[in-house]
Amino acid sequence: MKTQKQRSMAKYLAQIVVMGAQVIGRAFAKALRQEFAASRAAADARGRAGQQSAAASNISGMTLQEAQQVLNVTTLSPEEIQKNYEHLFKVNDKLVGGSFYLQSKVVRAKERLDEELKIEKQDQSSQTRSKTQQHPET
Repeated sequence: MKTQKQRSMAKYLAQIVVMGAQVIGRAFAKALRQEFAASRAAADARGRAGQQSAAASNISGMTLQEAQQVLNVTTLSPEEIQKNYEHLFKVNDKLVGGSFYLQSKVVRAKERLDEELKIEKQDQSSQTRSKTQQHPET
């Protein structure tokens, strides 16, 4: 039979475990709410083109910012992207002691930035079309 002391210790231990779980649960819920709010704010800031960009991020598995960091570009300049891509691809070639993993990251980053350039081009052409439709020449 358990003594009174053992039963009270078990009771306190159970209470500590329950309180710990509650604290962790609240912290997780708060972090989740903050992440949703930040996600929503970022999506609102990006607008319609942002939806396409987010879809491209999901497809490629890489965000625009990550792709820019991998290729070391700050602007979406096709020339700069191509130049950095070629350099990093050659440097990370396995034949010269590079890393296949890094080389594949470089390729994915290039694909992601190319997709973003395509989205920007489509957005610009749709804006041009809408302006033309609003002010047709007579």
